[in-house]
Formats: sequence, C-alpha cells, structure tokens
Amino acid sequence: MAALDTAVLAPAIPVLRASFGLSLQEAGLLMVAFILFSLPSTALMANLGDRHGRRPVFLSSVGLFAAGSLLVALAPNFATLLAGRALQGLGGGGIIPTASAVIGDALPPAQRGRALGLIGATYGMAFVLGPPLAALLMTVASWHWIFLLNLPIAALVMALGLRALPRQAAAPGALPRLDWAGLVLVFVTLICLVLGITRGLDGLPGRTLWPGLLAAAAAGLVLLLWVETRAAARGQRPMIPLALLQQRQLALTYLLTAGAGFGMGSVIFLTSIATLAHGVARENGGFVLLPMVLCSMLGSVGAGRLLLPWGARRVVLAGFMLLALGYGASAWPGWGWWGFIAATLPVGLGVGVVVGGALRSIAIDEAPAAQRGAAQGLVNIFTSVGTLLSATVIGAVADFAGGGAHGLMLAYAGVAAAMVLMAAVTLALRAAPGAQHQGAEPLETRA
Repeated sequence: MAALDTAVLAPAIPVLRASFGLSLQEAGLLMVAFILFSLPSTALMANLGDRHGRRPVFLSSVGLFAAGSLLVALAPNFATLLAGRALQGLGGGGIIPTASAVIGDALPPAQRGRALGLIGATYGMAFVLGPPLAALLMTVASWHWIFLLNLPIAALVMALGLRALPRQAAAPGALPRLDWAGLVLVFVTLICLVLGITRGLDGLPGRTLWPGLLAAAAAGLVLLLWVETRAAARGQRPMIPLALLQQRQLALTYLLTAGAGFGMGSVIFLTSIATLAHGVARENGGFVLLPMVLCSMLGSVGAGRLLLPWGARRVVLAGFMLLALGYGASAWPGWGWWGFIAATLPVGLGVGVVVGGALRSIAIDEAPAAQRGAAQGLVNIFTSVGTLLSATVIGAVADFAGGGAHGLMLAYAGVAAAMVLMAAVTLALRAAPGAQHQGAEPLETRA
C-alpha cells in the first residue's frame, strides 16, 4: 500500500494541478510533505515498536496511512490535501521498518532473506502496476479513487495483522520516559535537511534558503548527538540509539544504505537520457523503464534467495557492481537505443539487490533484539537521504556540464564511479556478518 501510493502520485499530479489550480512548486510540495513527515515518523515509530511491541505500532501506522488517504480523497482545498499527505507520511514512516523488524523477531535467520527480498520486490510490483492503475482509475472514475483504494487494502492488512502478527511480551519493570527532546531535534533536523536538499522553500519566499537550512541541519545534528548521549547516560532509550552507529558493521551498513538510496534515486533522469539522446517521445518515456522495473523485482527476490548461501557481503557487492555497470553503460552514447535499454537491465537488477533484504538483514543480525526497530528505522532514513541527494547531485552536475544529453551522461558517469566506491566500501564488511546469530531462535520460541 505504501509503495503503491508513491507510484500512483506522479500520474495524478497533472489532474491534481488542474483540480486545485496548483503551480509546479505547489504540486512538488505534495511529495515533500510526505517525505517531511515520514522521515521523523520512522524514528518515532521504530522507537515505539521497540518499547511497546511491533504489532500495535504496525497496525497504528496502517491506520494513520488510511486516514491520510481518506483526507486526501475528500480534500476541499490545497491545505487539506497537504494535511492528508502529511498524515500519510506519519503512517508510512512506520510501515516498512516495523514490518522488517517483525521479520527479525518472528523468523529464523534461514528464512529472513527471502522475506526481506519480497518486501523489496513489492516496490518493483508497485512501480509496474501503479501508473497504469492510476490511469485506469482516472479514466473510469476520478483521481479520488486512487487514494480511496487504500481503504480496503488497509482494512485487509489490519484484519490479517490482528490475526497473524506475533505478540511481543512486555518488558519487565517500568518503561523509561520517552525521549521528547530527541524526537523534537530529529524532526527539526530532518526537516531542515530535506528542505535544504530539495530546495523546496526557495521559490516561495523568493529567497535562497537552502544554504541556511543545511547549516541548521548540521547544527541540529551536533545538538542531537549531545542530547542523545545525555539521554543514554540517564537510562532513557534515545530516539536515535548512538550505540548502533558506534558498531563498525552497522556504521558501514548505514553508509552503504545511503549509497543504495543514491543508486535507487538515480534512475529518475534515465528517461531524460532516452528522450534527449535517443529520440524517445516524452509521452512514451515512462514505458522505457518497464524492463528495468521488472529486473528490479527479479533482483529483490533473487537476492533474498542468495543471501543465505552467498552471505550479505557478496550479495551487496554484486548489487553495487551491477549498478556501476548499468549506469556506466547508460552514460555511453555509442551503444545506441537498444544498447541503452540493455544498460538499464543491470541497473534494475542492482537496485533490486541493494534495496532488498541484504542490508536490512545485516541490521537485524547486528542490532540487539530490543533495538531492531530502531536499526530498521535508520535503514529507511539513510536510504531516503541518499535518494534525495541523488536528484540534487545529478541535476547540479548535469547543469554544470552544460545540460542536455551530454551533461546528463557526464553525471551518470559520476554515478557509476560512486557505485564502484560503494562496492569498495562493501569489502570492509565481514564475510558473514551476524554469523554468531545464525543459531538464534525466533521470538516466539524464546518466549
């Protein structure tokens, strides 16, 4: 449901602009509002899941997402539309990390890779089915049904969740006080970071605000480190457990997760290369990437199956090398049209591998069981930051190189080099991270 919402928004933007009289800047705020609230929500929901159990937090997140979808569908004005997207973000931020933590709790290590790979494949299916589904709903009904469709899906998910999700025993003793100071700082820091990277406010007041916003994000990060260190010293459970970032394997994993987000987000301008360098009509640009998206699904499922025999390091290394190969080939104009299509196939496989189950599996294995939710939440946050950076960096490099097809191809050569760098970082991981946990029992068995 969360993945499908991302895929159907883009086809709906022209209709929403016409319905509410939106400018391009205002239409862009529909995605920014979702991201602004989903990132801080990821940290909060992961913390609450570690404190109170995954089951109630997951079901609450699905309920919030459904409520936001209903608000969007019934919105009488743009302000209500934005409020609905923000509510969707609050719910969406808790869905994927909590679901991933449930897999760590409920399944033995031998089954986790396949399950996490299916989560990654879900995004591939959403991006295949989303655009034609949105077009069909807008043709036979109206744009409102794109969001109303989430309601029966949410009802089904909640009914199945109430029956199937494992119950988690309450921790003995009183829970430590919630880290409110850390929550506020996480929210403010991530908002400044997102708005600074996307330059989402620059066009509204007529001023250049992004340098100040990035400086505020840096200052907020320093203050957050200090506040979270003090919270841990007082016996609280910090909103961002710094102990996770101090573990070498987890720190490398989060760096690679940001690189995976960068690699995933870099697909955004591939259709522009097809249009500018290979003469594809703009209205057909979305169909160019369908083979890549299908390969992404195959990559997610295949990586999940290879995780146990190969180990996470080999799987992640293969994913980044596929991305380097695909983006490097996409940046070479001499291949021609069919060569470009062939180059997008390893991109799809690589995206499916690196955003699939391997990196999440390392986070599950290396994090203490009581902090699995927080560990998965950090995976989401670093992935999102890497994705946001990709569009900004590629656009800046392409513009600096003169724009057009030449500028984009030079930018994608840089992306290929960045993926090679990520592959080199992967070699610093242990050959079999989390091997000491391979015999660990699932939650229900230990209880």
